[in-house]
Amino acid sequence: MTRMILRALTDDSLSLMTRGYGFGSRIWDRVAPDARAAPLGLLGDDALLVRGAEAVELFSDGDVIARHGAMPGIVQGTLFGKGSVHSLDGDDHRHRKATFVDVAYDDAQVARLTPLFAREWRAELDEWLAGGERSAYDAAVGAFGRAGMRWAGLPGTAAAKTRWSARLAQIVDGFGVPYSPEYLLAALHRRWSDRHAERLIESTRAGRLTPDAGTALFEWTWHRDREGRLLPARLAGIELQNSIRPLIAVSRFVAFAAKELHDRPEWRRRIAAETAERGSLVDGPLAVAFAQEIRRTAPFVPMLPGLTRRDVEFDGLTVPEGGRLVLDILGTDTDRASWERADEFDPERFVGVDDYEAIAAFIPHGGAGVATGHRCPGEKLAIAGLAAAVATLSDPRVTVLDTGLEVNRRRLPTKPASGGRVRATGDAPRCPVHLPRGHSPRR
Repeated sequence: MTRMILRALTDDSLSLMTRGYGFGSRIWDRVAPDARAAPLGLLGDDALLVRGAEAVELFSDGDVIARHGAMPGIVQGTLFGKGSVHSLDGDDHRHRKATFVDVAYDDAQVARLTPLFAREWRAELDEWLAGGERSAYDAAVGAFGRAGMRWAGLPGTAAAKTRWSARLAQIVDGFGVPYSPEYLLAALHRRWSDRHAERLIESTRAGRLTPDAGTALFEWTWHRDREGRLLPARLAGIELQNSIRPLIAVSRFVAFAAKELHDRPEWRRRIAAETAERGSLVDGPLAVAFAQEIRRTAPFVPMLPGLTRRDVEFDGLTVPEGGRLVLDILGTDTDRASWERADEFDPERFVGVDDYEAIAAFIPHGGAGVATGHRCPGEKLAIAGLAAAVATLSDPRVTVLDTGLEVNRRRLPTKPASGGRVRATGDAPRCPVHLPRGHSPRR
């Protein structure tokens, strides 16, 4: 009883909800500056917060750390869906994740999606130049959603894809605030999206839809588990969404990119010159480097939890079997022992870096190997899409407005308040009536 009372008094769960991205630094303030592990209380249990390359290696070892049950169900079910790959361990996890790798990680899949990014971001740029004044975030939700759904083999008009993209974006926006009405909205959109995706799977199995082999819709429709059984249509639809929704979540990075480009006009000029010289919005080395630094400094979530399969010792501290090991994502991406000038925003550190996966302490989309670790298979897609957005926002014909760029770091997940409002530079017309034919700011 005494131990339970002490845990209640020292539990840090409320602090995580109230401090958000500042939670980790508060925990690290309790220990030595160079510590790799710090004890804390989480959800009524003793836990260990860890950071650095060695911590990533430990956390990614499936024989030591389990995922199932580590994340609160209220978060797991809303963001990822019930029964998704994120709740699996061992051979079942590796088997299902292999389909994600085939669908999203293969270079041919990236090459197939990249031209769709270019097309959608050119359309968003045209709308801004014609007088639109939407945020970079809202533009990204639509651009990534339309491109991603077409790439995934989904049917429907551009307007329908944009509407579903907005629903998926709201799921991402509300999953981390269970105390807020935004969480209820996220849960409602999750229910609608699960039903819609299930119907797409059923229609494909019935032959009413015929997506191309290799697309996410095709692969999840016909994916079989380790016993050779098709997934239930609802679960296959959930994994279909997990092939698309993470790309829409990259819109939050785009909002941060708008803020950083606003604050760094010299980088805007460099990227704009590169884009003009290459004649393309995609794959510009400077735009990619800028995108990588955005990902390093503005991670989607500050940390990830796991459960220990056995007693684990790390940095002189022990977590008993069944205890919580929490990987500090932000603390690792900005770890002074792993990065030079860790607290500075400097895209130059990524110029000329091709193998970013070799940087063990760079984990905005998870770490270690894609097939066996916790690295997201869609990371290359995220980088390509974000770099295209960076190139678009660097165009001298558009301007990121000064207002609404403040960031609430207590909220999970977060972004600049306005999403980064954008409009045409100078005296260009801003009346939505003057939009190019076939385009609408509310597609």
